[in-house]
Amino acid sequence: MTQELDWANLSFGYIPTDYNVRCYFKDGKWGEIEASQSESINIHIAATALHYGQEIFEGLKAFRGKDGKVRVFRLEENAKRIIESAKGIMMEPIPVELFCEMVKKVVKLNERFVPPYGSGASLYIRPLEIGTSAQVGVKPSEEYLFLILVTPVGPYFKGGFRPTNICIMREFDRVAPKGTGRWKVGGNYAASLEAGHKAHSMGYSAVLYLDPKEKKYIDECGPANFFAIKDGKYITPASESILPSITNMSLKQLARDMGIEVEERHIPIEELEFIQEAAACGTAAVASPIGEIHDIDTDKKYVVSKDGNPGPITTALYNKLRGIQLGEEEDIHGWNTVIE
Repeated sequence: MTQELDWANLSFGYIPTDYNVRCYFKDGKWGEIEASQSESINIHIAATALHYGQEIFEGLKAFRGKDGKVRVFRLEENAKRIIESAKGIMMEPIPVELFCEMVKKVVKLNERFVPPYGSGASLYIRPLEIGTSAQVGVKPSEEYLFLILVTPVGPYFKGGFRPTNICIMREFDRVAPKGTGRWKVGGNYAASLEAGHKAHSMGYSAVLYLDPKEKKYIDECGPANFFAIKDGKYITPASESILPSITNMSLKQLARDMGIEVEERHIPIEELEFIQEAAACGTAAVASPIGEIHDIDTDKKYVVSKDGNPGPITTALYNKLRGIQLGEEEDIHGWNTVIE
């Protein structure tokens, strides 16, 4: 199977691998880790995941480095974030040690699917937790399934690291002001599908959402965090409805390492007029540069990239983070876990 994979031309889609790993929470405790070759799960028709949205997930990646070693990027941060998501919608949190052990195990079991160094591809890791108790009343499940699947994915930028255009639409909210936005809940993504579809049909790569309460400030950029460079500073929105991105957290640290001041604060929409660079950041792309932001409702266009190229700071941050993930740059913060 792996011999037939065209590593350089993989899409960001699902390709079957050898194993997934699973663990069940029953009778008040987590059980043993199980490796499975089945691509399906047996779930009760009245499970809380299906009826009341008790479903959370994570996304992280494993990379084959220049030295041939396989590295997983910042898995402890994903472990901490899925605990917050679990608490947020009354699910059983997965202990950090169990999460990390299962990530290492599933990567090892599928090591032949970790794309070769230089291909631009990586092994995408998708942890998932669902409520499995049969319930008709609206209350949390008593039993849970936690599983991790992996699949090789191609480089996010098929046409190279180039800016794309995005749009602002006020007719859609991604999340409610004090809702589930800060947790990685499947329902948040369901809520963004219509707006995303509309944006794509109009030729934009993503929707830049405004804060759901006042519609004055920048919120998230589709399924990713937003950052901009203004007067040499790295600015990114502060809001209780934004998912705390591990990529954004990493880029902020790298910016500080480079002597760049970081500001987490409300960013009024009018401030887009004065930014020099902008990008959407997340696991899939690291940083996806933004060329132009079109406010559909006012028909105002904020031209971020004047020459059609990614900005110098965005490019430097992107290259630095990719270099760390691939073992080309020194990992001074100890972000990588090497799979022995």
